[in-house]
Amino acid sequence: MTEHDDAQPAPPKEAIAAALRRERTRAGLSLTEVARRAGVAKSTLSQLESGAGNPSIETLWALCVALGIPFSRLLDPPRPQVRVIRAGEGPVLASAQADYQVALLAASPPNARRDIYRVSAEPGLPRRSEPHSRGEIEHLILAAGRALAGPAADPVELGPGDYIRYPGDQPHIFEALEPGTWGIQASEYG
Repeated sequence: MTEHDDAQPAPPKEAIAAALRRERTRAGLSLTEVARRAGVAKSTLSQLESGAGNPSIETLWALCVALGIPFSRLLDPPRPQVRVIRAGEGPVLASAQADYQVALLAASPPNARRDIYRVSAEPGLPRRSEPHSRGEIEHLILAAGRALAGPAADPVELGPGDYIRYPGDQPHIFEALEPGTWGIQASEYG
């Protein structure tokens, strides 16, 4: 018999705060050192670790790179149970620079090196991503709408059902070209 994970996940701020404290302690790094490596203010990191503030995707990615952890570890520690996430649910984070959101669908379990997200965006400013962890590859399947996605220097226009694979450890972009654009992204860690 399969056991379902019916427990409600912690709100993202609480989960992020606990994960940042846990991962910084595990790495044996001070607030000052993690903040320096991530290029964020020490006060910002302190606020995030206390559950305050409203972190953007960009800030959290920088902290993950500084800590050497997958992005998903901030939102969803691996669990060996069946989990259902209905459309429009799950821990959602928004970009500070574009009308772009990610919802973690599946965190990488132990001994695997991938995370799966639902991404959604609206036309306007593109979501420009700085390089993530070395060796990271991103896979994207567009489900609805139209988007420019891939390497920042040479993005590709995608429509529903189109797939693209590109290096996540280089600057990359996602720009919605139609309202209601969304897709599924998998990050594969090297």
